[in-house]
Amino acid sequence: MVVAGGCLAPVADLSRPLGDEPAVAVWVLDHGWHTAIVVRRADLDQALWPEVDDFPAATFVEVAWGDRDFYMAKRATPWLAIKAAFLAAGSVLHVVGFNAPIAAYFPESEIVELRLPRHGFDALTRFVGEEYQRDREGRPLRLERGLYGASWFYAARGTYHLFNTCNTWVARALRAAGLPVTPTGVITAGGVMQQARRAADLR
Repeated sequence: MVVAGGCLAPVADLSRPLGDEPAVAVWVLDHGWHTAIVVRRADLDQALWPEVDDFPAATFVEVAWGDRDFYMAKRATPWLAIKAAFLAAGSVLHVVGFNAPIAAYFPESEIVELRLPRHGFDALTRFVGEEYQRDREGRPLRLERGLYGASWFYAARGTYHLFNTCNTWVARALRAAGLPVTPTGVITAGGVMQQARRAADLR
């Protein structure tokens, strides 16, 4: 069921053609069991994603979403994986700022580059900015240092479960950008990357 769900075909393309509009690059990364999105910090409208101010010296920003206990665990265990799938209590965003070329910083990861019109890129960054869980004053809830480099975990909205995984979240972000990607049924990293490659080919 998991394999079949990761291979569902995408819906029709909802994005408008680039035309004379300048393209903005977005990268989708496959880290093996989960996927993430990378953007160039200078391309961001910080009014849509103000938390990138936590990485003032970064050239690139990577963002991913997942179950809080599993993602933040010092050592992942089978019980944490089962709990994430069926008994999740909360979610987090993992955000990383870095300066090295993407392929050099993530040498083991498959990378797909996508080119978005400005309105699509802004829609994607708005989607990410709205995923932060905030206090009553609207401030993000920063939890602790992330897994590598200059990174942080932030409390996030939404609940992780078997049919709403980190890969489903990346597919929803790409769909928000207007790309021909369907999040429904996406569970595995392979399901995301298959659709990302197809979207890149269409571009």
